Amino acid sequence: MSALREKLENTSDVVFTAELSSVDGGGMASVEKNVARLAPWFDAVNATDNPAAHAHTSNTATAIAIKMHGLEPIMQIVCRDKNRLAIQSDMMGAALHGITNISLLTGDDVTAGDEPEARRVFDIDSAQAINIARIMTTGAYLSGRKIDPAPDFYIGAVENAAAPPFDYRIQRALKKYRAGAKFLQLQICYHPDRLEVFCKGVAKVIPDLKLIPTVVLVKGARGLNFMNDKIHGIDVPASTLARVQNASDPSVEVYKLTLELAQHALTLPGVRGLHVTDFRHDDSLNTFMTDLGKRPKK
Repeated sequence: MSALREKLENTSDVVFTAELSSVDGGGMASVEKNVARLAPWFDAVNATDNPAAHAHTSNTATAIAIKMHGLEPIMQIVCRDKNRLAIQSDMMGAALHGITNISLLTGDDVTAGDEPEARRVFDIDSAQAINIARIMTTGAYLSGRKIDPAPDFYIGAVENAAAPPFDYRIQRALKKYRAGAKFLQLQICYHPDRLEVFCKGVAKVIPDLKLIPTVVLVKGARGLNFMNDKIHGIDVPASTLARVQNASDPSVEVYKLTLELAQHALTLPGVRGLHVTDFRHDDSLNTFMTDLGKRPKK
């Protein structure tokens, strides 16, 4: 059993996950440097799969590298670039190396990336991929061909509490849960009221589903504007932007904002932890985790 699964399912501890910076060179030294920064604070770290439709080192290779350096990976698999054969191959490749935490995503369209002429695949969507992962844990590929021993996947997914239609987001969470998802890492949400409605709705309908909202550490208003303008599904309220832009020290103010969002998220029903994305890459990550009551691992 993965340590992430054990902690989410069998303890009341707050779980912290993070995201390894995409690997675009630098070899294992790059991975080692990033893991060393994250290891004291986080229970598991995402190995992303061409996020925002940009090509990077493969998800499987990154997940293996994370594990080699002593952190538990959550391997993301995106449906945009792969058909069902490749997705099953990714999952079995992970299992071969003892990687059992997987997160299935439909993925942003290729127009979000820097190679918009790339052909879309989208053979299946995330809920269908989740169902395939669940089938594989019973000891068979989608075709019915046997897998022995069956992989012991701990299956996750993502959802966006802040994107309309809001009621449908709860139904999507239910669909993914029924397909086999045990936890959801949620997209960053700068609308605490929307996040609260989503978490309460999910907790009422699916009390067993573990929710892990995301917060993002940025340096100032520029980072907020970038997410608001460039990242599909993220909406930063004008009042939030003004709060940071008009502050005497925008860097301090945006840190306070992120801490407030994190503290609020941890009070919500169904929430078992936080996913922290760090775009500041300074010593504020250590301060942030300490302010949340987390002690570094030795």
